[in-house]
Amino acid sequence: MNYFSSNFKLGILGGGQLGKMLLNDTRKFDIYTCVLDPSNEAPCKIASNEFHLGDLMDYDAVYNFGKQVNVLTIEIENVNVDALETLEKEGVKVYPSSKTLRIIQNKATQKLFYVDNNLPTAPFSRFAYTSEIKEAINHGGLSLPFVWKCAQFGYDGTGVKIVKSIEDLEGLPNVECITETLVPFKNELAVIVARNPSGDIKTFPVVEMEFHPDANQVEYVICPARVSDAVAKKAVEVALNTSKAYNHVGLLAVEMFQTQNDDILINEVAPRPHNSGHQTIEASYTSQFEQHLRAILNLPLGRTNSKVGGVMVNLVGAEGCSGNVVYENIEAIMKLDGVTPHIYGKKQTRPFRKMGHVTIVNEDLNEARRIAEEVKKTIKVISE
Repeated sequence: MNYFSSNFKLGILGGGQLGKMLLNDTRKFDIYTCVLDPSNEAPCKIASNEFHLGDLMDYDAVYNFGKQVNVLTIEIENVNVDALETLEKEGVKVYPSSKTLRIIQNKATQKLFYVDNNLPTAPFSRFAYTSEIKEAINHGGLSLPFVWKCAQFGYDGTGVKIVKSIEDLEGLPNVECITETLVPFKNELAVIVARNPSGDIKTFPVVEMEFHPDANQVEYVICPARVSDAVAKKAVEVALNTSKAYNHVGLLAVEMFQTQNDDILINEVAPRPHNSGHQTIEASYTSQFEQHLRAILNLPLGRTNSKVGGVMVNLVGAEGCSGNVVYENIEAIMKLDGVTPHIYGKKQTRPFRKMGHVTIVNEDLNEARRIAEEVKKTIKVISE
């Protein structure tokens, strides 16, 4: 198949920042792209060859869009899977497959999948409705504290809450959900696995994620993770076993906990480019976005080693700020060594909304982490 400067069409479901960064690489390779997104303001609008407006959860919108392309991929999981299944039957290549997405879209199904495939994960219970949890606590079937997660449509800290008392359940949506044993962990780690249809597999180095204590969002991604070789090896092994169980094509980001006694437990996965791989743009030989393209188009996979230590800082909307975005002190951080800001192109900010990220590269990882802290303190995402 000739993908380059040809009439081949790559379809992308979702027009957010992940799609926008993917389009940097389709531009590099001159691959023709079509994007479907419900928002006319989507970051991808300016960089795709064709931009289509449509609801990603609508069967007809996804089906009709998919009929116009040769290969279809996603940058967000919340898409109509039934439409993808029909497209696959009609010969459109869909990566990740509808089967993989069906499992991953629902956190309860995803957790059961790990249990069925002997993949290590924290103990959990599933509930049809949040309201059933109180009864389970009262009858002693469930003990506090635990982590509550809505089964579907949670993202970036929404749909997740640590429940320490019955009162913490107040105000949670009454939806299908799971409760997970609260794991006292040392580190949150992630490994991105790339696999193409021919079965070639490569993993990116293990990264460590530092979270914001209140927003349940990643504040820093540190690559390589500051863990022992033995722990890193174990994390890579779990990620590879997970990818194999899904029979996944494309990228699979596997988020994991390192427990106090150095066991590795899967938290959750994302079958697409992921926040834990943004530093690869500046720090690696092959970025996660280029690797995703190579994987879904069955091209040879690129080298995944890091050239240099990298730390990524998420830029999220400041609390109390909503409206037209202003990046305060951006020039000040650009004066710092090895600092590259990425602005996602969202015109409106609101508290904790992901608006961009900053990568810091340095031969000395501790120095990169120190500069990252300075970046975090200096730049503010505020509104006019």
